[in-house]
Amino acid sequence: MSVGVKVCGLSSKETLETAVSCGALFVGFVFYQRSPRVVTPAQASKLAYQLPPHVLSVGLFVDPDDAAIGQTLQQAPMRVLQLHGDETPERCRAIRQQFHRPVMKAIRVSNSVDVEAAKRYVDAVDWLLFDAKVVSADPHQATLPGGNGVSFDWTILAGRQWPVPWMLAGGLNAANIREAVKVTGAKFVDVSSGVETGPGIKSNAMIREFLDAARALAT
Repeated sequence: MSVGVKVCGLSSKETLETAVSCGALFVGFVFYQRSPRVVTPAQASKLAYQLPPHVLSVGLFVDPDDAAIGQTLQQAPMRVLQLHGDETPERCRAIRQQFHRPVMKAIRVSNSVDVEAAKRYVDAVDWLLFDAKVVSADPHQATLPGGNGVSFDWTILAGRQWPVPWMLAGGLNAANIREAVKVTGAKFVDVSSGVETGPGIKSNAMIREFLDAARALAT
């Protein structure tokens, strides 16, 4: 089974080149100020312009307004817009129409009810991305909307079919990707913290190991 990989949260030329040379089909750039992986549009632009045509640049936003997206796209040529906040289907549809780019909506999952909620989005987006929902017991300790290194019960997705393509995210790494894909049937996966030595610190060796593990699934 061939599995397409998105490496998210890239911020350096070296890790970008490793991801591309090892077979990533998508590379993600984070435009969310609270993330340890945040890049400026200028930084993302320098990196994205190096990409070969078959690798899609994905810009990650969290509840952005039109001005924030527009200002980013003026500098950074993102080919896909990933929405990782509380955007409604109507908002997703409006962004897709306004900026004429495919939209990927992250669905944060902790139970089957969360997965059912994804049905509301299938007519408004081009991609779904299922990530782990992280709820802190301490209301003063806010968690990031993604990139927390936490997975969810993959069996929730087992056997489900969607009319749009989808990605599996949330705590994936080289050690668990085979099981995750086996359980969910995912044809695309997203990795971020699973190829880091610390928050926002991507490892070339870990990126290579993850992509090698993904490629091995086809054998």
